[in-house]
Amino acid sequence: MDPLIGSLIAIVALIVAVFFTASLWMPRAWYRAMLYPGGRPNALAGFLNSASARIFAAGILPNSMVTLETAGRRSGRVYSAPVVMAEVAGERYLVSMLGESANWVQNVRAAGGVATLRHGGAEQVRLDEVPVSERAPILKAFLRAAPGARPHIDVDLNADVSEFAKVAPLYPVFRVTGRRR
Repeated sequence: MDPLIGSLIAIVALIVAVFFTASLWMPRAWYRAMLYPGGRPNALAGFLNSASARIFAAGILPNSMVTLETAGRRSGRVYSAPVVMAEVAGERYLVSMLGESANWVQNVRAAGGVATLRHGGAEQVRLDEVPVSERAPILKAFLRAAPGARPHIDVDLNADVSEFAKVAPLYPVFRVTGRRR
């Protein structure tokens, strides 16, 4: 590998690491205001999400960190988003930390749940929306698996599942079905 490419990968990985760890030490409101004003990613968050999607797709991080590819609901163009899968009772789930307004959520719904997951290879999957009444334990598992999502979900990581049930209507959850690698 060319040393310049290796250096660039290391720099991007460092930026992504700072991005994800900022959610651990920065107050939630500051983090959201800095990177997600109005609940949408700003230019910096967009850049970091794009870099994360490339790194997740490469398959060099844990298997729970994947890139979700969906067809754009209006353009038909393929869009990529870095996501973290939660596993509960042997089932895989994707959670929208930004709630209903996340583009990937709207694209998945428009595509009838058809999507692709990338992590060192491509996996064609179907994403089925989980009823609100079943989301609480999945949200709790998701916060354990995705430290970067903690500022977006206003429930303490160690809270009882009943606390997660209160916010469950705000965060779409999708069951991942397809072959496992």
